[in-house]
Amino acid sequence: MAPARVRIQFSEKFIGDVAAFFNACAAHELEGIVSKLATPRYRSGRSKTWLKTKCFTKGEFLLLGIDRDCKTDAPRALLAKAERGNLTYAGAAFIGLSGEDREELQGKLRALAVEQPSISWLRNREARWVKPKLSLKVRHLAFGSGLLRHATVRGLS
Repeated sequence: MAPARVRIQFSEKFIGDVAAFFNACAAHELEGIVSKLATPRYRSGRSKTWLKTKCFTKGEFLLLGIDRDCKTDAPRALLAKAERGNLTYAGAAFIGLSGEDREELQGKLRALAVEQPSISWLRNREARWVKPKLSLKVRHLAFGSGLLRHATVRGLS
């Protein structure tokens, strides 16, 4: 019988600097680490003795279109990866651009506009689709399970 997969894993005490932490994130393909101050007793609920540290990374993705988040109405980039000549949907990232970068993006959106998405199964009626020619720099959680998580557009490539 195969061992059960557990959601919580305990580790030995980890001592190191920031570089050691991020090396551990990469080596073990972690999204982050939850740690607890050693001295206080455990109490359920939120506490200042617990710390959640996320492992972020950066990547470049092709822009497929722009829509708005249904909860916040903030603009989002709909993104893809080019793999072996095919586009694979990667997820959405909030657009965190300001000033000149935002204006440059708006100009490129107008120049690359198309009626239909490059990935046929995408059905977002509110999206403004573009030809997948523009590459964006994106900060996102490392080692997510498929689609981008906690992603933000940081610049144009």
